[in-house]
Amino acid sequence: MADVPKTIKTWQMVAPWRKNKETGEKIPGQLQLTEIPVPELKEGDVLVKIAGCGVCHTDLGFFFDAVPTVTKPPLTLGHEVSGTVVAGDPKWIGKEVLIPAVLPCRKCELCKTGRGNRCLNQMFIGCSHGIYGGNSDYIPVPSLDLCEIKNRPSTRPLENYSVASDAVTTPYQAMIKAKVGIGDNVIVIGATGGVGLYTAQIAKAMGADVVIGIDIAEQKLQKMLNYGCDFVIMNKDKSNKDVMGEYRAICKANALPNYGWKIFEVSGNKFGQALALDLLSFTGTMVQIGYGLGSIDFNVSRLMAFDAQIIGTWACLPEYYPHVLSLIHSGKIQIDPFLEVRPMSTIAATYDEVHKAGSPEKRIVLKPDF
Repeated sequence: MADVPKTIKTWQMVAPWRKNKETGEKIPGQLQLTEIPVPELKEGDVLVKIAGCGVCHTDLGFFFDAVPTVTKPPLTLGHEVSGTVVAGDPKWIGKEVLIPAVLPCRKCELCKTGRGNRCLNQMFIGCSHGIYGGNSDYIPVPSLDLCEIKNRPSTRPLENYSVASDAVTTPYQAMIKAKVGIGDNVIVIGATGGVGLYTAQIAKAMGADVVIGIDIAEQKLQKMLNYGCDFVIMNKDKSNKDVMGEYRAICKANALPNYGWKIFEVSGNKFGQALALDLLSFTGTMVQIGYGLGSIDFNVSRLMAFDAQIIGTWACLPEYYPHVLSLIHSGKIQIDPFLEVRPMSTIAATYDEVHKAGSPEKRIVLKPDF
């Protein structure tokens, strides 16, 4: 216990980007290196020494796009966290863990009926977890839903697992809700993004017969043919009609049905959503994973005519995390080829880079270097 710190070094979002109410000009957001207290750990709480924190577009939404956080700034962003327990609940000390991005209360009606991933009293790390988030050297969390990382290969650094806290587990939850299984046919829109590339892999791991990946990044899309996708369609500068024509050609050439497809919209932009709705056909399912601020028109009566459905999905139940780790350890989900680890001191430049460029070639994990 002598090594347990009294304070946490952290990069806080002091203020997000915002508009000047008088001039309409955008005022730059501010990230500041500071120290905050380690709170008194309650019974069942632990202190985790952070190995890595993934950079998620949700964090960028909080910082650049004025998406509100439950805890008002200043607070520390970052919800994809892996690390080692150093204090608190004795049975957890010394264990390497993955911290679920969303921690249910385990007491409410939603939790008791299996919908704890959308618990209204949930603790969302880096948003509604007080001032504490993953862009730090330590973080206090309840131990109840921690996921132990057992038998970690010596070739895989602990920080690499951080992306599983959201980027891998969120599409896994989506697959569960859509009941993806053996023989299903799947379309992933936004297949090369930080979540989409895992969506394709998970669909295949869960038994999907055919996976079609759709995205605007042609080079990255071709790479996905080695990571879950059987076919790919590049939709940059193409109309939805053109994309649907390519989809139908794939179906015809490979004797695939034009009904019953499960479509996962991961891009979060209105163009991807419009394409997903156009592709939704008889007995099909559309699952919305990506988040965006745009809106589109849709004739809801088509759902009746097609006997189709649209499903929303949020985060992932902590009890699914061990199975996700088993898929990673078995090699059915590959994370290492899609990661780049950077010092956490690059956070401001990294946020700016990813915000301007969109999904980078590799998802960035920030490693504490205080």
